[in-house]
Amino acid sequence: MKRIFAVVLFLIFAAFFTMRLYAQDKKLIPISRYPQKDTIRKATTDTAQQKDMYDVLQSIFVKNYKPAKNDTIGRKPIISFVPAVGYSLQTEFAATLSGNIVFRSAPNSKVSAITTSMGYTQKRQFTLPIVSTIWTRDNQFVFIGDDRFYVYPQSTYGLGSNSNIDDKQHMRYNLLRLSEVALKHVTGNFFLGAGYRLEQHWNITYKKPDDGGISDYEAYGATPRSTSSGVSLNALIDSRDNAVNASKGFYAAVQYYNYEKALGSNNNWQSIVIDVRKYYRLPEGSDNVIAFWSYDWLVLSGKPPYLDLPSTSWDTYTTTGRGYIQSRFRGAQMLYLESEYRFKITNNGLIGGVVFLNGESFSAAQGTKLESVQPGYGPGVRIKLSKASKTNLDIDYGFGNEGSRGLFLTVGEVF
Repeated sequence: MKRIFAVVLFLIFAAFFTMRLYAQDKKLIPISRYPQKDTIRKATTDTAQQKDMYDVLQSIFVKNYKPAKNDTIGRKPIISFVPAVGYSLQTEFAATLSGNIVFRSAPNSKVSAITTSMGYTQKRQFTLPIVSTIWTRDNQFVFIGDDRFYVYPQSTYGLGSNSNIDDKQHMRYNLLRLSEVALKHVTGNFFLGAGYRLEQHWNITYKKPDDGGISDYEAYGATPRSTSSGVSLNALIDSRDNAVNASKGFYAAVQYYNYEKALGSNNNWQSIVIDVRKYYRLPEGSDNVIAFWSYDWLVLSGKPPYLDLPSTSWDTYTTTGRGYIQSRFRGAQMLYLESEYRFKITNNGLIGGVVFLNGESFSAAQGTKLESVQPGYGPGVRIKLSKASKTNLDIDYGFGNEGSRGLFLTVGEVF
């Protein structure tokens, strides 16, 4: 626990003494102080009575420091880099160097951002994701990108949610993902669009089971490389009051993927992802929030490569299944539900807490039934990094079945 506490302190101090920190691989909302000139839009909420970690540190080291009432995001792009240290079950300790460009394309557009983060972990994993959300004038179009390169040693545990943790099989592979989507405003908060997605794995190696048997991975079809290349159809509804930390509103995204041999895939196959979220204040009129999340990832037809099957914590933001290591469960169908209650601990909003409960169920091979629901649950602490954007540092401890447990650190709410 002392090592974990030291990591958290380093993360906070590194972020605020460099004056910039951004949500890595997540909501792409900046949480830093910006120049007052060239201001396009100011926060509409008076934050004078609220505090974040920037206020706390400045009050310690700056004489007669007075907290700013609000942050601003200017027309001029903001370019920042920050070192950080984190921890997760899948990486153990990790060091990252992250850079961001944040801007508005026009005075009336939402915040656009490009985020890149290069990381190296205790498990000798190298990660380089580039995630982008670009809004055009009047928010008529939004372009969403998720591109990444991984050198990734990681274990797999077989297919279905009845798989046994003792059946762990070590793997190593390289991953290249290219995913770009363009959506057009239709009406209200509704957008429609299309995109292209490439998932390529190569240098795939694995360790055979100690008992000499055939693993689920070998039975499914072990290959030294795999490619999934296809087009997507996308729909989006987003009425949340804050994308990084919603207190009310609704979010729904539907993504249909069609992977074809004609585009370079190993097989023809189709899948769909349905991501739905809803937020309520509880009690009504308070700052406390109860949030609900449904994430369903289904193979509709065909046979995907093993590493492209739905799996724990392989959603876009790698946040499903707190309580379990990434890739703990895998299968042709994934149903996922989660609820989280978020509450203030200090009146100034600096410290908050959460309790969460989730459940996930997977089928094994295509056409088989869903297996047991595997629960995850636990408490968490929230430390306010920016009072204007409501961005928190999340420190959660999750529990699951078969003795699974671990610490999860995130910037920005999990969902």
